[in-house]
Amino acid sequence: MAIRKVLKTFAPQGACGFESHPHRQSVIIRKDMPAQKNQEFNQSSSLKNRKIEPLKVLVEWSSPSRLFKRLSREKFATIGAIVFLVAIILIFLKEWFLIAVIVALVFFAYILASVQPEEIPHKITNKGVMTGGKSYPWEQLVNFWFEQKENQEILFVDGTDRFNFRLMILLGEKKAEELRKILAQYLPEEKPQKTWIDKAGEWITRQIPLEK
Repeated sequence: MAIRKVLKTFAPQGACGFESHPHRQSVIIRKDMPAQKNQEFNQSSSLKNRKIEPLKVLVEWSSPSRLFKRLSREKFATIGAIVFLVAIILIFLKEWFLIAVIVALVFFAYILASVQPEEIPHKITNKGVMTGGKSYPWEQLVNFWFEQKENQEILFVDGTDRFNFRLMILLGEKKAEELRKILAQYLPEEKPQKTWIDKAGEWITRQIPLEK
């Protein structure tokens, strides 16, 4: 009887229980590990077997980076006179910031009307649109449409990334119908409504025609 009491005193708790045995617990954990490894292996093998579609150029061309129309001295003089009158009014109102903005815009317009734009390449691929050395995947693009300005066909593409943006691509010698057939496979052809900024720009253009 005394020996039995000593054995019971030194026996570990749960020695007869299945769940508390350390060796049996390790065996249970190891049984689950092969299933997890098999699942991870299947996922990695499926990723490897997935075919990545190679880049394919559907159409490419080159055109000027922007519209260009050289202004005559008379037009520059007219614009300068209007800006001068507006600047005098703003001086009386002490709107120095607006004066600086107007001067900067006039200088920018002078550069655009004096320096001819460079030729840049354009590509439409199965991945998206590439223009001016930048790529725009189809996931970022929303819609497209065509317009004619200054006797030139222009492709407009709206997109969104962090902010909304708009691509303006001159067609040059490329036909709009050829591009329309390709773009329609990826994007809808939708021309957005004109904003008040667009309408104001058209009104200024009608009041001060820029033809040479």
